[in-house]
Amino acid sequence: MRKAIVNWYERYERHISSLALLGGFVFDALYLKRIDLFWENIWVLAHLIVAAVGILLLNYYFRRSGNPEEEYKVYSVQFWLIFIIQFAFGGLLSTFLVFYFRSGTLGSSWPFILLLVLAFVGNEAFKKHYARLYYQVSILFLSIFSFAIFIVPVIIHGMGDRIFVYSGFLSLAFIYMFVSILRLISYKHVIGNIKTLRLSVLSIYLLINFLYFANLIPPIPLSLKEAGVYHSIARNSSGNFDALDEAPDWRNFFKQYKPIHVILGRPVYVYSAIFSPASLNVNLTHEWQRYDEHDKSWITIERIALPIIGGRDGGYRTYSYMSGVSDGFWRVNVLTPQGLPVGRIEFEAKTTKVLPALTNHEI
Repeated sequence: MRKAIVNWYERYERHISSLALLGGFVFDALYLKRIDLFWENIWVLAHLIVAAVGILLLNYYFRRSGNPEEEYKVYSVQFWLIFIIQFAFGGLLSTFLVFYFRSGTLGSSWPFILLLVLAFVGNEAFKKHYARLYYQVSILFLSIFSFAIFIVPVIIHGMGDRIFVYSGFLSLAFIYMFVSILRLISYKHVIGNIKTLRLSVLSIYLLINFLYFANLIPPIPLSLKEAGVYHSIARNSSGNFDALDEAPDWRNFFKQYKPIHVILGRPVYVYSAIFSPASLNVNLTHEWQRYDEHDKSWITIERIALPIIGGRDGGYRTYSYMSGVSDGFWRVNVLTPQGLPVGRIEFEAKTTKVLPALTNHEI
């Protein structure tokens, strides 16, 4: 019976792992709601601890076996330790993908998202590499740094370059302590790989720093929850906003730029609901830009500063408006004080003398 189960698992191992990886990602996307909630972060910490302890135990058994590169059978302890480490990292990378993808715009932050995607896919495709110490430590450091980038602002209640630098130093300190413990468990193996470990950790550290200072990392823990362009926005008696909008047209569903009819001289309103963790209050900017057909470039018309108060599930609701919107393509970038894009609202203005029928709805 045992042999039959082992043979069945060895035969379908890749399919089982792929389904588990996909199932974990779907679970995270559906059930991980807020980046500042206690249980969401306990979920991340638990996976980090499981991965770290698994690496320590795995290298302990590597020391006993004397061959850390050998392939192990399903019934061996080493095989299941690698399986547990892979499962923990799969959960971590899946969580980071969900959180980072919700924050910022894909057009400006795709390099960092791609880095997480490659690590996520590689977690399945390169399972045998978990027998290599540099690979274990590299994925662990990437996970620690990715976690620190958003948990440190949540704890400190602040964002900015200084906070990011703190996150990087904290990540380096944790990985240094981990490797020090690992050295006590498997001294010869760690010393024999120390140059490779230093190079891999330093490379990841410099790469993430480059992506951050090039504005290529999403402005996590902020995220755009809801946005729209309207003819008017006004607060109602219930404390919400009433917005006047044109009747929806299914033909506009696949258009990148939402058409909106404008009477010259009347304002156009852009609404955004930005999620920020509790006690993390920042000033964001609505950057209004018009596309210049002649120069084929975006021209900034106005920047409007807007304060954001953290803590609301649906995001802090605010809006800006502009008069004198002319025919053509427009976009409003929602930017952090460092210029990182949280989101973007795009529309096509069409001037007219008579507005179409408008509908009022609460936002």
